[in-house]
Amino acid sequence: MANLKAIRDRISSVKNTRKITEAMRLVAAAKVRRAQEQVLRTRPFAGRLARVLQNLESRVGFELADAPLLQARDVKTITLLAVTGDRGLCGGYNSNVIKRTEQRFAELKGQGFTVDMVLMGRKAITYFQNRSYPIRATFTGLEQVPTAQEADQIANEVLAEFLSASTDRVEIIFTKFINLVSSQPVVQTLLPLDPQGIATPDDEIFSLITREGQLGVEVGKLESAPQPLQPDFVYEQNPEQLLNALLPLYLASQLLRSLQEAAASELASRMTAMNNASDNAKELAKTLTLDYNKARQAAITQEILEVVAGSTS
Repeated sequence: MANLKAIRDRISSVKNTRKITEAMRLVAAAKVRRAQEQVLRTRPFAGRLARVLQNLESRVGFELADAPLLQARDVKTITLLAVTGDRGLCGGYNSNVIKRTEQRFAELKGQGFTVDMVLMGRKAITYFQNRSYPIRATFTGLEQVPTAQEADQIANEVLAEFLSASTDRVEIIFTKFINLVSSQPVVQTLLPLDPQGIATPDDEIFSLITREGQLGVEVGKLESAPQPLQPDFVYEQNPEQLLNALLPLYLASQLLRSLQEAAASELASRMTAMNNASDNAKELAKTLTLDYNKARQAAITQEILEVVAGSTS
């Protein structure tokens, strides 16, 4: 009977664990929806900003503009901005970004550059601090659904380092959202800015849906990029002054978009991981229940044999 009690306790523990993983899956699914809505809300501003920058480019030419954020330098120091989460239980999301950051760090060091890091998320901070990597700044406690204020805070930090010439290039390493079961760590140059092709046509959008009680995702295409502003558009200020004022906004919008991609990837990874954990718990509970029934039947059979043997002796 001791064996039966152990199996019964294990079944109860597995069922309780499944309740937790199922709750975490539903929370992640709700937050993925919020991340999607946030992306769609920020796109009108990003699109309008892109059109204004395109029009300014036609007026002054970015290659001729005296804008510090556009000027390429002799690169000696490179800063890597790695975006991970504060928490685990999201599959390989954090480890994939950390591996890609280590790989990029080794590549740049091998080419003779001085490399340091700006880290977002406790997972990256703990990992790289324990291995004595050069860390310039850290950010933790950010919202799982990123806000413009958080993007501005981080953008101001990297912008100050770039303008003070303490770093010559800033690269961001984040996870690009593909769909609910697929994401990919990517490396993009954040500074100096290159606003060419900023109005991306046929941009993919994702929609979380429910079919027959199961969560799924639909991938669609964004409508064609809006037409550029009219060439006779009149600016009250000098175009170069406007350019210097708008480029920090463009940097913040690019960073916000990267944070949104990373947040959607983390939440999708957590939802997938918790869904797999719930399925595994369900299968394990079935197996344990079968083992329990077999053990219980064996115990009953043994008791019957003992009673029969006692009555015939």
